[in-house]
Parts: sequence; structure tokens; C-alpha cells
Amino acid sequence: MEVVIDRRVRRRRRLVRLFFRLLLILLVLAAGAAVALLSYTKMQGPPPLNVSQTTVFYGADNSPIGQHHQGENRHWVSLSEIDQDVVDATISIEDRRFYQHLGFDVTRIGGAVIANLRSGSMAQGASTLTQQYARNLYLSHDKTWVRKWNELLYSLRLEMNYDKDQILEGYLNTVYYGHGAYGIEAAAHHYFGKSANNLTLAEASMLSGIPKGPSYYSPLFDLERAKSRQAVVLQSMVANGVLTQVEADEAHAEPLDFIHDELESTSTIGPYFQDAVERILIQDVGIDPALFEAGGLRVYTTLDPDMQKEAEYWVEREMPDSDLQTALVAMDPRTGDVKALIGGKDYVESPYNRATEARRHPGSSFKPFLYFAALENGFTPASTLMSEETSFELGDGTPPWSPSNFNDNYANDFITMLQAMAFSDNIYAVKTHLYLGTDKAGELAQRVGVESPLGEGAALALGASDVGIAEMARAYSAFANGGKKVEPRFIKKVVDAEGEVIYESEPHLEQVLDPRLAFIITDLMKGMFDPYLNAHASVTGRSVAHLLNRPAAGKSGSTSFDSWMVGYTPRLVTSVWVGYDSGTRLNHSTDGQYAKKIWANFTEHALKDQPAEDFPIPDGVVGVEIDPSNGLLATEDCPTHRVTYFVEGTEPTSECPKPASNGEEVEAIDEETHEKERFLDRFFKWFGH
Repeated sequence: MEVVIDRRVRRRRRLVRLFFRLLLILLVLAAGAAVALLSYTKMQGPPPLNVSQTTVFYGADNSPIGQHHQGENRHWVSLSEIDQDVVDATISIEDRRFYQHLGFDVTRIGGAVIANLRSGSMAQGASTLTQQYARNLYLSHDKTWVRKWNELLYSLRLEMNYDKDQILEGYLNTVYYGHGAYGIEAAAHHYFGKSANNLTLAEASMLSGIPKGPSYYSPLFDLERAKSRQAVVLQSMVANGVLTQVEADEAHAEPLDFIHDELESTSTIGPYFQDAVERILIQDVGIDPALFEAGGLRVYTTLDPDMQKEAEYWVEREMPDSDLQTALVAMDPRTGDVKALIGGKDYVESPYNRATEARRHPGSSFKPFLYFAALENGFTPASTLMSEETSFELGDGTPPWSPSNFNDNYANDFITMLQAMAFSDNIYAVKTHLYLGTDKAGELAQRVGVESPLGEGAALALGASDVGIAEMARAYSAFANGGKKVEPRFIKKVVDAEGEVIYESEPHLEQVLDPRLAFIITDLMKGMFDPYLNAHASVTGRSVAHLLNRPAAGKSGSTSFDSWMVGYTPRLVTSVWVGYDSGTRLNHSTDGQYAKKIWANFTEHALKDQPAEDFPIPDGVVGVEIDPSNGLLATEDCPTHRVTYFVEGTEPTSECPKPASNGEEVEAIDEETHEKERFLDRFFKWFGH
């Protein structure tokens, strides 16, 4: 009997020793596997933390005007910029042992596995914050064993290569809070209209409960359910020792004011402008498209939100409900800053940016370039040419060219450049163009910023070469600012996600025109709004002159397919185009006024808070009263007179004639003027008529 017992004892001892040996082997193997796994994850290096963030566009006043994101509205903030209550609430409800584990919690995983085996599903989760962060960065949310394994590997890589605060910061900036808001900063703005560092305990605990089920626990969908979830969060904070029961009860009872900023909608302030900024950043500045798509940039622009809203308002108010389109560009001529931009009537219907992409015939709005070239070559505002029906033999084998004035309205007499600008006389323009040489007007336009190729034909005098809407605003800026060519500026600076300035620009101006002549051409363009100049024709700005309560200069233009108004004050240059995208002709009796009305109303209201400034008179310019019809010095015997400006020494010296006793004028003796007129008459006879 003792022998049998002894055998049993020895057998039991052998089994125990075998068990411990196997256990030791398993522990050694487990330790080796753990070391190998940790070594593998360490050798793999840090996984990339590239997270698509929201790029925010800011206006000139530093207010947000729009954003760009790839379906995930996210604004990355550092952990120090997140309220501590958010951190405490998140750790308490999601992962109390966050600062103790290595990316996974064995106890929680074991409990979850048992629960899932019992239920026969994958319903129970045990993911740590690190695992959730890994899932947000690299994996899907499918509940499979393969995904869980990959999640574990990524979690270990994160833990082996980043510290806990970096992981926590990443989690709080990537977790989804519902309604298109990714990350705590976007969520704080969406639900409460504030930054994540300004949240109250009640707000922080409410937001921290949402990620478990963003649709289910959103207070905007079911406030009662969200409040129940908030109570769970607050109790977990009490259990975790970061909150007292009294503080939890007070936070739960605190009423919440939900702002509900709509994060999923596209920006409504200057969408065409924002498209132009994006193109400039990638094509001109050279920012890598991948960096732009990754987001996180803060783009500080020159757009004035108030001016943009005025532009959008007047376009919507004045433009008819038809296929007729429009574009508008407003710039500060002192800096080149683009203050407002509209590329079409409706961005949603047509995102094609006509303001920056379209090229159209400018018509008579091109004439100021021609007349400035004339001023540079001996003409003055008092220079006279015959306005009459004229055919021009151009000598290039083509039939005679017979341009006409609007409604075939001619003075059939000599008129001054002052009148020619105010009435938009085409015959005066073509004669000037041919007399100067057909290259002069185009050279002047390109000198002040027109980059589109321009021809040198006779029709260029009437704007028969395509130019851009933004180009015209840029070119007119040189007239408004005393002769300086400006570089259009859309972007002041760009700051990346790390707060580094990666691009910055300053206004760039270059003196390219004589400031005296710039002032004189401005004075001529003020004439389009001066009804005192009405004679055989009315000034072209008569229909909108009553809308302006400040000194302004400008020039309208029209072709069969285009209607333009480009004008300016000392602070604002605005170019407006109206026409059809297709080859549809305008009905000028109705369509011809829209551009002028948009320009006048926008200019007046955009500057409503600014003083009504006049253009400063530079040294070397003198103003004298002349008779606009003949360019001679006005006397009390003249029927009309206007103060007009000249380069000192070129002003008229002869007075206009006194009327004879029989009512007819006595011809003034001005041999120099008559000789010039006779010379030009002979010159143009070489071209016909």
C-alpha cells in the first residue's frame, strides 16, 4: 500500500515539475515574443502622423472668411491649448490607465474577449486612447480580428516612438465629434462657438461623451440622451479622483447654450476669391499641392469682408435673372491689395472665375491708355480733332474702315480731348491712334500691367484685343496712385500647422508714369460724370452720376458682346464686366447699364465709412478755366467753362472768341492751334475721307 502511495506522489511531483517547466518555457517564449514585438515596432520607426486638417482663410481684418478641407473639418491645437477639463474627462471616460500602459490594457482586453466569446460577437471593445488614435490615423473601424491586430501593432509603434502627451494631443485632434467636426477645436467651435481652451466643465464633459457615438450622443440630435451620457462622463471623473461629487452635480445641472456653427457648409464670403488664392498658392508661390491638401494652413488674405459683401449684394441686386454673367475686381491702388472679387453671378451654378480667367474686348475702356500715350507725345486736354463720319484707308489691302460713334452721333466740328473722353468719341480715338503710331497705346497698357497680348492694328484704339477683368483694375491703378504700377496682392502671409510663416508678401509698386500726366488723365476721366460737359452728345456716365457723392474717375466701354465700367477713387479701383459666356450679343438698350450701376453703387457703399477724398494735385500741374468745346481760355463771354489741368507751360494762352453783334462768333487768332489742326487734317486725308 505504501508503494502505491509513493508512486502517486512521485507521479504528481513529476507533473508539477513538468507544469512549471512548461510554464517557464511559455513565460520565456512570451517574454521573447514581447521583446521581439517591441523591438520590431521600435525598428519600424515612428508611424507618420499626417492628418488632413482644415486650412483657414482670413480676411484683411483677420476674421475667418472660409476654409478648405477634405471632408474632415479639423483645426489642430496643441495640448496646452486644450482646457484641462477636456483632458481629464476624456481620460476618465475612455482610458483611466492611459499614463500606465504601453498602448494596450491587458485587463480590459481580457474582459472584452471573454464578453465577446460569450456573446458570439465583437460588440465589446477595450481600445485604449492610443489604439483609438491609431485607428483614426491608419485603419478602418471594422470590428475584425485582423484590424484589432493591426491596431495593436500601430499602437505599440506610437507608444515606442512618441510620448504620452503627444499621443493624447493627437487623439484629441483626430477624434470625431459629429456634424463634420474632427478634433476638439472644431467641436468646441461647432457646438459652443469658442476655442477648446475656453470650455467650461459642463461643456467639456458634454463634448467628451460624444465620440462613443457621434450621431447617437449628439446634443443637437437628442439632448436628453446627451445629458445622460454627460452624467456618465462626470461620474467617471469623480471615480478617477479629478472631480468631487458636488462639482459633478453642479456641472450636470448647468444649462448649455449651443451655438451650432455650420461647419459642413462651404464658405459664403468670396468663394471665387478663395479659388484664386488656392491657385496662386500652388502655381505662383510654389506650395506643394500635397501640403495644401494636408491642410492646417492659415492663409491671411487681402479680402475686405465688408467690401466683398457689398459687391455680392449689388451684383445680386442689379443683375437680371438670365444667362447674362458678370465679374468684378476691386483693388486698393496704393498697395495692389485685392479687396473684393466676383467671378460670376452664382458660384454654385458656375465656379468658372471670369474675374481672373476670362479675356474679353474692353471696348472704349481701353481709351485711357491711348490718351495717356497721346499726352506723353505732345497732346493736351485741349487738343482738338474733327469729329465727323470718317473712312480710313489703312494701306494693308483691306477695304476702307469706317468706325462709327454710338448712335452715329458726331459733332461735325473740332472737339477737345476732354470732350472726346467724356463722350467716348471713336473718331477722335482712331485719329489719335493712327497719328501716334499703332504701337503706342499697347505699349502704355503693358507698361501699367496689362499682360494679355495686344495687337497693333487700328482697331486697338477701340479696345479690339482681349484683356482680363483683373488686368484692367491693375492697369487703372497706375492712374489712381500717381503713376505707379502695382502687383495685385491676394495673400499677405501663410502660416503652417507648426506656426511657421512659410510665405509672406509686401506691396510692390514701381513708378512707370509721369505723376503729372496721371493726374491729368484722371481729371479727363472725371469728365464722364460731369453733365456740364454735355454738348452734341451726353457724357457717358450721366445715368449713374447721381449715385456718386465723392470724386471719382472712370471710363465705360462696350462692344457687341461686352459691357465694361472701370473706375476709381484715390482708395479703390474697380473693374466690372458684363456679358454672356457664349457668343450672344448684348442688347445695349437694357444690358448696357448693368456694369455702370454695379460699379457706382459698389464704389459709393464700399467707401461709405471713408472720407470723400479728391485726387492730390502734383507739382508741375496747373488748372485753368477753358471752354470745353474749343480748348481756349474761358472768359465771361464763353457759354461754358471748366477748370481743366495741364502740365505747367502747356496750358492754353488764347482766349475763346467774343460773339459778334450778329450773334456769330468772331474767330480767335491762334495760329499755333490752327496750324496743328490743318496739319492733322492733311495727315488724315492720307487715310481717306
